Amino acid sequence: MVNNKNKFIEDFTKLIEFGNAIASELYLWAQNKANKNDQYLSTSLFWNKYQHWFSESHAFIAQILPYRLAEFDSLYYGDENRNAITYLTYTIKDWLVGIRSPKNAYGDKVFSDISYVYIRVKNQVDILESATKVFESSLFDIKQIVQADLFDSELDVARELLKNGFIRAAGAVAGVVLESHLKQVCENHQLSIKETSISHYNEALKNKLFIEVPDWRFIQGLGDLRNLCGHKKDREPKKDEVAELIDGVDKIIKKIS
Repeated sequence: MVNNKNKFIEDFTKLIEFGNAIASELYLWAQNKANKNDQYLSTSLFWNKYQHWFSESHAFIAQILPYRLAEFDSLYYGDENRNAITYLTYTIKDWLVGIRSPKNAYGDKVFSDISYVYIRVKNQVDILESATKVFESSLFDIKQIVQADLFDSELDVARELLKNGFIRAAGAVAGVVLESHLKQVCENHQLSIKETSISHYNEALKNKLFIEVPDWRFIQGLGDLRNLCGHKKDREPKKDEVAELIDGVDKIIKKIS
């Protein structure tokens, strides 16, 4: 548990540092480069690394501060039903897809779009940093950290079983890990599920938009492989199928929380 917890905190600290580095670049751009073209940012941390930082930060906040996740995401997405692009409705996503501030009759920007991108990224970093106190608080629940270690250990057992030719047993162990993890994710999001199975957990998470359709389909496929291992079918599961199941479960428990 200690190793996994330390790694968790180390990764979290790096995310904050990297987020601050991105925000600092944007601040300098907004203050000193406002009259130059966007090419300045083509080699910047923001242009090249922000999307990766956003995805990782989203996963951390979903686990540590789930009640602030919608706020964090809204700074990127904004309101897709907005009626006009103003400094209040402008988003990080707008800048990344090439939408810029409208111009006035003199050909000048109505507002400094990159300045508002900076403000929104800085707000995202502040939300992430606010989770620091959670680590220091006695209220921090390390259940998921402990569980992550247990899941890693169980997948190691599954790999060892597969290596020694116990193909069906290896798949069954990996399936248990997947089902347990999806159950925990549903609990994290306060979803009440009457039927306890991979497919029911998966469906509930998709219906409430906690996972996207590609992940839902991926989990469906893993569930099918698990069922092949857990029940006598027309054929035996293949070694490469169970290897795919184990690797897939490993991916899901690290990506979805």
